[in-house]
Amino acid sequence: MMGIMTTHYFTACSLDGFIATTEHSLGWLLKQDFDQDGPMSYQEFERSIGALAMGASTYEWVLRNDPDGWAYRQPTWVFTHRRLPIPEGVDVRLTSADVRQVHAEMTAAAQGQDLWVVGGGDLAGQFCDAELVDEVWVQYAPVTLGAGAPLLPRALDLELIDVARNRSFLCGRYRVLGRPSDVPAGRDG
Repeated sequence: MMGIMTTHYFTACSLDGFIATTEHSLGWLLKQDFDQDGPMSYQEFERSIGALAMGASTYEWVLRNDPDGWAYRQPTWVFTHRRLPIPEGVDVRLTSADVRQVHAEMTAAAQGQDLWVVGGGDLAGQFCDAELVDEVWVQYAPVTLGAGAPLLPRALDLELIDVARNRSFLCGRYRVLGRPSDVPAGRDG
């Protein structure tokens, strides 16, 4: 039985709050000890997803580093103002539309399954600004980067709803409660 559709921001992060290096690399992440079948793993999460949104830098990194070329079976909206290559036989839609419009398109395409805002952090922030993200899942890696792309450059109140250890990772799942009442709009990143 299907529940209520949920929009997730699911990502991995360094302990100092970065999801990628300043060069948009995830090499630091791929060498970490993580059980792909363990608690809060990507594989289990991904099976519940019906549509994805990602930024251009994330998309280009996936294209460069995915040994299969493109591993996602779900329709994917890529936010960009540039022409980007699209692998043959996949459902990738380049867009510069407002996140509200894209979220509605994703919801229709997902056929009752959940939505995933893959990243980056600013794109997830735009979805949060529009009050379209229900949950944030973070897999904290045992590494610091010193600089890079921030996890989520927005001020949000979150409620911890689940926590797990997956080998070297501390995994947290949070419900988005909204903007903190003491942070004025426009003062969060």
